[in-house]
Amino acid sequence: MTSLFSALDAAPIVLTPGMVLLPGWSVRHRLDEALINEARHVMAAAPPRRMTTPGGQKMSAALTNCGPLGWVSDRAGYRYEPTDPLTGRPWPAMPATFMDLASRAAAEAGFDGFAPEACLINLYHPGSRMGAHRDQDEAAPDQPIVSVSLGVDAVFRVGGLARGGPTRSVRLVHGDIVVFGGPARFVYHGIDRLGPEPHPILGPERINLTFRRVTPAH
Repeated sequence: MTSLFSALDAAPIVLTPGMVLLPGWSVRHRLDEALINEARHVMAAAPPRRMTTPGGQKMSAALTNCGPLGWVSDRAGYRYEPTDPLTGRPWPAMPATFMDLASRAAAEAGFDGFAPEACLINLYHPGSRMGAHRDQDEAAPDQPIVSVSLGVDAVFRVGGLARGGPTRSVRLVHGDIVVFGGPARFVYHGIDRLGPEPHPILGPERINLTFRRVTPAH
């Protein structure tokens, strides 16, 4: 397993062509606590829930959204909706801190002009995982994904463009950001497991902020 990138290591690390790790970016820019506070506000307004897959299985991690569009999953399939299916209300607005971070991190990884429309907030508890998948429900494949790790460490599994191929494991720590687009936009990836050591703020939990552009950028 590839490990470890200290929050003090500022240089971007190319994990695979098109996929860049920005070690400790949120910590180095002193944004991590603000991101956690904003995420907590969103989760209070739209509580995370373990959504159901089209096949009827409950997802391991709980999820909610903020922004004009939110990703949902149920028996009808995977898709983006402007309202929370539990309440019928629009998803909470995306905080300006989130928007600014996503745009700046994407630019540092080589993707200028990124303007996300959705932020998925995944809440992991001990035992939570995220199976290998690729993000393909968006109509803007030229736009990157920006993924922010907060809280307890996690083992990030990176594959290729085909399911079941060789994979690489990378340990993600609090403050790390992974940006992927271009040739890596549709690689399979997932979270194998969480680390055993609690985080000073989030304890045994991990929050993952995933920023996406859903509609074509003009």
